[in-house]
Order: sequence, then structure tokens, then C-alpha cells
Amino acid sequence: MTSAVPPPRTEDTTESPAQRSSRRSIAAALLLGAVGAALALLASRQAWAHGTASVAGGELPLTAKGSDVTGVPAALAIVGLAALVAVFAVRRAGRFLVSLLLTLSGAGIVAAALLGAEDSDALDEKAATASGDAATTIGDLSHTGWPYAAAAAGALILLAGLLALTYGRSWPAMSGRYERDGTPSPRKARRAPDPERPEELWKALDRGEDPTHRT
Repeated sequence: MTSAVPPPRTEDTTESPAQRSSRRSIAAALLLGAVGAALALLASRQAWAHGTASVAGGELPLTAKGSDVTGVPAALAIVGLAALVAVFAVRRAGRFLVSLLLTLSGAGIVAAALLGAEDSDALDEKAATASGDAATTIGDLSHTGWPYAAAAAGALILLAGLLALTYGRSWPAMSGRYERDGTPSPRKARRAPDPERPEELWKALDRGEDPTHRT
């Protein structure tokens, strides 16, 4: 009499709504933060303002880059990118503080970029240096759209921070192999090979172990 063999059990891989929400929020935060940081760094290297300075009876064209106007967006972009990575390395209160730092970095970029959008101090300094007269100011002043691109970059980082603050508690952390004190977690003791099973003896020899040693 034969008995029916039960079918192999398969694990249920269906995600719960909470898992899907967590996964999507992680992907969105990483994308927003990375794009925002890259755009802020790019905008800081572009021309934000143009003008002319009167030098020796002529007009000298001058340009101020974002880094000439303010170094805040580039610095906070690096801080925000580091905070975005650090979110996954800490837990609980540490994750909240890092998420808050990420959010504040984005807000700081927005504020600094908007304040520098109409700034003329950087060009005035260049005009004074070129003419040798500290009283010289820039003429024919015009601004580009790059300050607003930097502000948009800050808004992306800000959104990434808000996602981390809202959903960060459910995000996974980095591997917990090492405990908080820095020591590796103990590994399970390896079972001695069975001398009645030659294949286990060969595997032990391949690993460089003594198959005759008993633990």
C-alpha cells in the first residue's frame, strides 16, 4: 500500500501593504536624496550672475559662479548625502536625528539658494578687484536660473528627509553581525564530520579541517 507524498511546501512571498510602503519609501528617499545632492553640487559650479565692470575706460565682463555667491548649497549637499547613507546605519533615536539632519540640510539649501538668487556682492567684489577701486560696483547685472535649480535640489533633499522622518522606523538597518560594542556575534559550532560518510570527510579536508578532531 503506497502513501501519497505531500507536495513540497512553498514559502509565501507575498508582501504585506506595510512592506510595500516601506520599500517604496526607501526607493523614493534614496532617489530624491541622490538626485538632489548631485543637482546642488552641479548648480554650485554654474554661473549665477553676469555683469560688467568699468576698467581703464572700458567694460570688463564678469561672471559669478554659485560657489562665489555662497558655499552653503554644496556643503549641505555633501552633509545631506552622508546623512542619507547614515540613516541605514543607525536605529531608533539615532535614525530620527540623522533624518532630521537630512531634512534641515535640504531646507538650508533652499534658503541659501533663494537668498543668493539676486545677490550682487560677489560680482561687486570682483569688480573692485579688477578695477583696483574698492568703491567700484558691477553694472549691467543679470542673473541665471541656476540658483533656482539649486533651490529645487534642496527641495528634493528636504522631501527625502521628510520621508525618512515619516517612514524611517520601518526601514531595515545594516547587517547586525557586529554588536554595539564592535565584537562579532558568536558563530555556531561546526558539527564534526561523520566518519561513516566519506563525502563529509572530503568536505572537511577541503576546508582545511582535521576530520579526526572531535569538538
